[in-house]
Amino acid sequence: MKVFLLNKSLPKWIILLIDQVISSWSFAFSYFLIKQFEFTNILRGHFFIYIGIYCLVSLVTFYTMRLHTGLIRYSSTHDIYRIFTTVLFCSLIYSAIMGFGVMPALNIDSLNIYLVLLVNFFIASGLLIMVRLGAKGLFYFIKRNTSGKKETFLIYGSDGNSILVKDALETSGMGKYIVAGFIDDNPIKVNKDIQQKRVYHVDEIEKLHQRVMIDKLVVMSEDLKSDVRKNIIEKCVELGIKVLTVPPTSQWMSGHLSMNQMQDLKIEDLLQRPPIVIENDRISADLAGKRVLVTGGAGSIGSEIVRQVIHYNPEMVIICDQAETPLHDLQLEIEDEFPNVNLQICMGDIANFNRMYALFNEYMPHIVYHAAAYKHVPMIENNPSEAIMTNILGTKNLADLSLTFDVEKFVMVSTDKAVNPTNIMGASKRIAEIYIQSLNSIRPNDSDDYHEKQPDLPQTKFITTRFGNVLGSNGSVIPRFRSQIEKGGPITVTHPDITRYFMTIPEAVQLVLEAGTMGNGGEIFIFDMGQPVKIVDLAKKMVKLAGMVPDRDIEIVFTGLRPGEKLYEELLNSEEKTIPTHHHKIKISKVRKYKYKKVVVDIKELLTLNKESTDVAVVRKMKAMVPEFRSKNSKYEELDVAN
Repeated sequence: MKVFLLNKSLPKWIILLIDQVISSWSFAFSYFLIKQFEFTNILRGHFFIYIGIYCLVSLVTFYTMRLHTGLIRYSSTHDIYRIFTTVLFCSLIYSAIMGFGVMPALNIDSLNIYLVLLVNFFIASGLLIMVRLGAKGLFYFIKRNTSGKKETFLIYGSDGNSILVKDALETSGMGKYIVAGFIDDNPIKVNKDIQQKRVYHVDEIEKLHQRVMIDKLVVMSEDLKSDVRKNIIEKCVELGIKVLTVPPTSQWMSGHLSMNQMQDLKIEDLLQRPPIVIENDRISADLAGKRVLVTGGAGSIGSEIVRQVIHYNPEMVIICDQAETPLHDLQLEIEDEFPNVNLQICMGDIANFNRMYALFNEYMPHIVYHAAAYKHVPMIENNPSEAIMTNILGTKNLADLSLTFDVEKFVMVSTDKAVNPTNIMGASKRIAEIYIQSLNSIRPNDSDDYHEKQPDLPQTKFITTRFGNVLGSNGSVIPRFRSQIEKGGPITVTHPDITRYFMTIPEAVQLVLEAGTMGNGGEIFIFDMGQPVKIVDLAKKMVKLAGMVPDRDIEIVFTGLRPGEKLYEELLNSEEKTIPTHHHKIKISKVRKYKYKKVVVDIKELLTLNKESTDVAVVRKMKAMVPEFRSKNSKYEELDVAN
């Protein structure tokens, strides 16, 4: 019986038959009631004519209204409305047939049929509703008592969407999910009941958890930006309550929430700051109708630049990358979501000048966002020649071509590791920054040996943006930690005191676009990265978000600093100062100037050494070009001692 109730549904014809039995019995009872149960007179009268025609009308009406097609176990207020409507139509049709057809034809008017129909309406509707609610209650009672381990949920909020979330949990969980109630900070709703579920105040979470052991909190994803909600989520994480997010109602499938749309809260959601306000009109004026080239366009930052630039109606978006599969995936994504965009996909290595020249010559970009770079610190520490080729020569190629082809703006994406660099990656990005800045101060005679098309003065505005780590980017710690947690641990952290600045990818790109708009050339824009985060705290929080306990369920192991890694990142050199801009999250770094001729000579020497000499000689030259470059945890530390 239990198995049948849980896994089977009654055939539609049986439901229709049950409804007809209830409807017919109700009419007969109403008839008897009006006749005051005088059975002798009732049976001598026209009872069988009345009941026979009613059964026929009821059958046709109920079948036409399809009241029998719904699953009784999922009956809702909408089904109650349908019952009232069906019984009302049945009564109206029956009264019309009897009043205008049967009663005049057979000359029978001994019964107040309209009073019988009124009584029948309430009795039949009540019985049909009670049967459905009773069947639904029995179904959930059996599920609750036959299911295995159950999970107890709290739902944040108490509005209509929260009620829909509750319904989705109760109808989709097969008895495994119990909704303990709602939590809210609205004093009007607190301590009230909604569909037999209590609305608790947000401050009661801890007591409620102690009383009923809450397993999960469900929160709408658009609610995450509220400070109050963030504090609640933080408290739940500390209490070991897993947090699930639900997408906005606009993304619900056919207006209904599916359980597979509920996702575990991600650390990126928890670390989000209030949304950035940018001047979209200024950015649009800069990008609308322009041909925009994005290098490294298949990477984390580059692909997000592409997605955001598209919204400003450029004439063309040119995506350049040498990673074939990510480039192909991005192409398919953009073509699906933005079919009307003029998109050009170019595979190529930015260190290959001829390939880049062909690209510029064919598409003539107005604006270049340069995000292509090698960025993995330990990998580059062991392969410095590749950093020279991509981060320095590649940047030089693109910058030179931007001057040659009169690009309006060249925006370079740099890193906080370029400040007081302790590794080759950071030093290579700093040298690229120096070269980019020096181009803004070229004198007419400085560039004679430099490129074919010689302007009197540079027409391109060269702008540098500098920020720290981005959440969820390729190679960041978060995907690494997530993968380690899925495997059961351990999580590997290099040092208990290591800290980093973090920013979401969309947030970083918004600021890149804003800085590119406000730049006049020569600036290094630095972004407000918020407060630094200890990586070990990040790891512990991710373990708790997964519903586990750090160092009990998932072990955290310290492996030691990697080559070139430092404990703390910096956004400014000690010799640098900043000046504010109109955007409170963007400042301009005032750095020392480098003469173009000197920079060009140094880079040529560095590139020659990269081809002809050893890694040690190359790194020694880099240290000479960037005096603040001091290696950490690296074999190149001996070069600092020698100096």
